[in-house]
Amino acid sequence: MYNLFSQELDKLNIEYSENVPMKEHTSFKIGGNAEFLVMVKNLCELKAVISLCRENNVPYMLIGNGSNLLINDRGIKGAVIRLDGDFKNIIINDDEITAGAGASLTKLCLDAYKASLTGLEFGYGIPGSVGGAVYMNAGAYGGEMKDVIVSCTHLDKELNVGTFSLEDLDLSYRHSAYMKDEYIILSVNLKLAKGDGSLIKSRMDELMAKRMDKQPLEYPSAGSVFKRPEGAFAAALIEECGLKGRSVGGAQVSEKHSGFIVNKGGATCQDVLDLVKIVQDEVKEKTGYELKREIIFI
Repeated sequence: MYNLFSQELDKLNIEYSENVPMKEHTSFKIGGNAEFLVMVKNLCELKAVISLCRENNVPYMLIGNGSNLLINDRGIKGAVIRLDGDFKNIIINDDEITAGAGASLTKLCLDAYKASLTGLEFGYGIPGSVGGAVYMNAGAYGGEMKDVIVSCTHLDKELNVGTFSLEDLDLSYRHSAYMKDEYIILSVNLKLAKGDGSLIKSRMDELMAKRMDKQPLEYPSAGSVFKRPEGAFAAALIEECGLKGRSVGGAQVSEKHSGFIVNKGGATCQDVLDLVKIVQDEVKEKTGYELKREIIFI
């Protein structure tokens, strides 16, 4: 089955690797091997790979920059697909930007700054892809993707290209309509505002300094582990419960920012899951708040 799949990829001259350690493709530096890692450079290749997977009964999934993922120690069966090539294009036209889903969110912020466009400063330093930022409605420091999105183009499960307007996207805190069905985000259209380049750069530098001061960027992590519960802040609840610094194996509740779990060295997926459960149980018992995981476990 998989031999035929790889032969067909070879015929189509599509880039792929076999038995790829996913810890090399996630910010957590955790995870077993993916049977295939396939890099698609355009819409034609993406459709072809998905069709091949379906025809050969090969499970498949897409990932962005791997910055919000916790991959199982046993690895991933089938194909992991990453968007490359055309999917990393960023096109600026006056105060509007079209960005491919595979582009880096930080690069998008830098390109906006270079064009003296304001509105994306909040995203500078968020380590994900543009597609991931739309999927999660990424946000920080008072801004979020829904503030700047006009529309988003996607591939549906029948492999038809479609577009959602801002209203269709149903964006809210760490939520989008793309979480409800088998869509693949292709690109996003944004509308920003003309601004002063020096002020934009100053704000970006200020937010990056805050990240470096408050977040444990010196260790691998997947960012904030838990969603913000209504009426409280996850990090404050975790610290209140005396959990800062708590460890399981190589995983630790960061001593710098208790909303993060960091890989202090050799952490496994199970280490992280066990630590997440400890935090959830103790916070629930001591405060009554139920913490829900923000990072995606695969």
